[in-house]
Amino acid sequence: MEHHGGRQDYRRRLAEIPGFGIDRVAAAAGDDPAILRMENLDTDVLPPPAALAATREAIGTDEANSWLPFSGRDDLKRAVAAHLRRRGAPSYDPAAEIVITSGEGDAMLDALLTLTDPGDEVILTDPTYAGMLNRVRLVGACPKLVPLVATQDEWRLDLERLEAAITSRTRVLFVNNASVPSGWVATDHEWETVAALCRDRDLWLLYWGGFEGVLFDGREPFQPASLPGMRERTVTIGAATFELRMIGWRIGWMVAPEPLVPDLTRVQIYNGLVASGHNQIGVRAGLEAADDGLAEANAEWQRRRDETLRQLDGLPVVRPAGAWSLLLDVSALGHDCVAASDRLLAQQVAATPMRGWGGPVADRHLRFVFSNEPVERLVLLGDRVRRALEP
Repeated sequence: MEHHGGRQDYRRRLAEIPGFGIDRVAAAAGDDPAILRMENLDTDVLPPPAALAATREAIGTDEANSWLPFSGRDDLKRAVAAHLRRRGAPSYDPAAEIVITSGEGDAMLDALLTLTDPGDEVILTDPTYAGMLNRVRLVGACPKLVPLVATQDEWRLDLERLEAAITSRTRVLFVNNASVPSGWVATDHEWETVAALCRDRDLWLLYWGGFEGVLFDGREPFQPASLPGMRERTVTIGAATFELRMIGWRIGWMVAPEPLVPDLTRVQIYNGLVASGHNQIGVRAGLEAADDGLAEANAEWQRRRDETLRQLDGLPVVRPAGAWSLLLDVSALGHDCVAASDRLLAQQVAATPMRGWGGPVADRHLRFVFSNEPVERLVLLGDRVRRALEP
């Protein structure tokens, strides 16, 4: 009976946490080269050459093969602080206000464990990254969803619903920008409203800026901690994953006001423990490179976005302002998102259903990742999608 009760507790913890969905689509796609691989946040655009060289040189050296320092290398912390400053963030003390993590996932969980207690409410958008939503559930907090609204040209945050969602139990607004899976990029007015709510209602802003520099149509990165009164109530999560195209390095960071950092560090030590030494060295080189290749990468990703939009012209899609993916409203076409994903796979397109990536808004959509297929292959997309989704 005692063992059975333990199993019941286990099931309750994970009861509302579904599988990721991407792995199911990827497994079904297999290694068929004819399939357009648009299910996962990958890219074939290479990392900065300086980062590759520094990583190779560091492998096998004594300094790169250590448990220490637990909170991350000092030189990488300095590089992160300088990177954020170039983006318009406030100045941060590298030693006292930055913690290096094993990627953005560890950082999200660390921050949520530090900022919330079980039963506290965390507000996210609908749709949002499933890894954000389900880490809120893993720490025992309660997610509350505020819809993104599909306007004629872009996604916009429903600011009235955002304000109405805040209660006495709300502790954190958890936002990523540019946002996956939608490509939403917040306007100045949206950021100012978010900041005002955080100040007036005494909330933390947990900001994942993984795609903040992956922007299209001339947009510029923005650091919400730079707004009045926000430095002391913002935890910024970043990583080398997307902008530097260093997916496999698994290096991220948390940047926060000094009083919070000992707790963030303590959680990181017992969660991720220590990030890879040689990969930290490689990421530092990427951040310090005279040319990190981001401008050229953004130009290529924008070409792929534009071709994807051309291929889906006339279908209910919303133009992404940044990041690597866009959404197709298959519910508007009379399809369930999971069934539509299966139909697309039969036509050699791998795309992920957004069930579990938010609430009713997410559930209407399929996600197409355009960052890992060249334009020459994306020209095949439109005919395949229309064959799959025709009545």
